[in-house]
Amino acid sequence: MQHIVTEIMEHLSHSHSQMARIVEAKRHVTVRMSEVVKSIPDKNPNFGGTDGLLDNTQSLLGSLVSYLNSIADLQETLAEQLTFMIRELDGEEEE
Repeated sequence: MQHIVTEIMEHLSHSHSQMARIVEAKRHVTVRMSEVVKSIPDKNPNFGGTDGLLDNTQSLLGSLVSYLNSIADLQETLAEQLTFMIRELDGEEEE
């Protein structure tokens, strides 16, 4: 039984590593977009009118929300899987 639990933990570790890589990639996209926003001149910027400004703002906020949701999903997944592993280990100790 211990071997099975160890094997599951190895797979979960690999899964968490891959999820962390995805979150890191989204973070880089969000950082680059915020750098673009920061480089916009304060006076007389040309965004293609109000529609262009709204489209650019919506795109930036969408990336930010996506990144934050990814972090929340990662935390939730880690919590669920750790809860499962702790229950399995507690059950094993009782036997």
